[in-house]
Amino acid sequence: MRRFLLAFALVTPSVAGGAQEALEKQATFRSGVDLVTVSATVRDHKGRLVTNLTKQDFEVIDRGERRVISEFRSERAPLSLAILFDVSGSMEIAARATAAKFAAFHLLSSLEEGRDEAGLFAFDSRLREVAPFTVDTRALKGALGEVDPFGATSLHDAISAAAERVAGRPMARRAVVVLTDGVDTSSRLSPAEVSARAAAIDVPVYIIATVLAIDDPGSDRATPGSKRQAPASVGTIEDLARWTGGALHYSSTSASAYKAARAVIDELRHLYLIAFEPGAEAGWHPLEIKTSQKDFVVRTRGGYVAGANR
Repeated sequence: MRRFLLAFALVTPSVAGGAQEALEKQATFRSGVDLVTVSATVRDHKGRLVTNLTKQDFEVIDRGERRVISEFRSERAPLSLAILFDVSGSMEIAARATAAKFAAFHLLSSLEEGRDEAGLFAFDSRLREVAPFTVDTRALKGALGEVDPFGATSLHDAISAAAERVAGRPMARRAVVVLTDGVDTSSRLSPAEVSARAAAIDVPVYIIATVLAIDDPGSDRATPGSKRQAPASVGTIEDLARWTGGALHYSSTSASAYKAARAVIDELRHLYLIAFEPGAEAGWHPLEIKTSQKDFVVRTRGGYVAGANR
């Protein structure tokens, strides 16, 4: 089995017998050399997901050089989500914790029970496992009641730790979904450092920001300023999500929570998985993925680390 290029060591949980072999086939490309794997989403000029592209439609640019695509997948595959709750004291304001639970409920309802998996995590000054990864989404919905806000916030550190957790899962389509108001008061890591770690292991980070309606660009009650610019607390994590190939969504009502959850799941369902041989030089390699259609927008991680496991 080929080895993934990682920024740091990861351990894949063991699965017995034939189940392990089946999961490995879903999660990996077969090759005799190290490959870099990249997940990408494509949207047209109207923002609609493009789901019918082939290997020939893509071009990979690595440090300005074109790479040959060795493997390509676009078929539907199981998902693995690390759902990360902000339980800091600021989440008690304006029922933000309740809004976050609405969004998590919709996320879990969108998963295929028995096929997709998720794990629930909470953070204030540290990451805490609320419920382990499981395909039993009904049990996870029951565990939402165990998430209560308190304490300070180490948002950036928690995202990094959750990305490590989900990167060890056997599914090919993995992501961290963060439910937060965006306030960070005690992290050691900066958004740039977190995004570099998550991007290096190809774990997109999706942020569902629980905000007041006046700060929600999609709300009829939004102030003119919020239509143009994200609240200060959300701006930095918007960059973090974008650098990993993820995205930022807003939740200010039950309806917007449902919309945000569906957008995240729909996008993960239609990821393109692209693999290619890495560059010879060790270190950080910035990436650009293009399509033959110039008006299509490709979103993917910002780069990878070569030479980490060679």
